Amino acid sequence: MKKSIITVVGKDTVGIIAEVCGYLAENNINILDISQTIVQGYFNMMMIVDATNASKDFDTSADELSALGDKIGVQIKMQQEDIFNSMHRI
Repeated sequence: MKKSIITVVGKDTVGIIAEVCGYLAENNINILDISQTIVQGYFNMMMIVDATNASKDFDTSADELSALGDKIGVQIKMQQEDIFNSMHRI
């Protein structure tokens, strides 16, 4: 299983979850876990996804999600699980 971590941060607006989840569904990326919160008008979401059967390679998906974020006014980052874990190890 090729797990990745996706984070979405920005001002809350209608449709953020729909846009991100729509992209993932269209590209055969399965959501394994999701957490989202809104604090004083700021949206924050973290997803763990399985990209094993993704229709595009990791770099393309990461770039397209970043571009989607620009389009909808949030910052979207996609990182491979092992890199994410290494960056956040204490």
